[in-house]
Amino acid sequence: MLRLLFLIPAVLCLLWYLYLRHQGYSLAQGKQGFIYILMFSAVIGAFYTLMLWLTHL
Repeated sequence: MLRLLFLIPAVLCLLWYLYLRHQGYSLAQGKQGFIYILMFSAVIGAFYTLMLWLTHL
């Protein structure tokens, strides 16, 4: 399951891209959304890394 974590930001970015295209926005206008998605995914990754480290002590 851990090996599939890279799919979280990929799927979220794809969904954000599709939303931007559907609403008629450019990628430059949606850049902040991509940044939020990547930050959110980094927090999830850090949490799972911490939990993995704590449970293997």
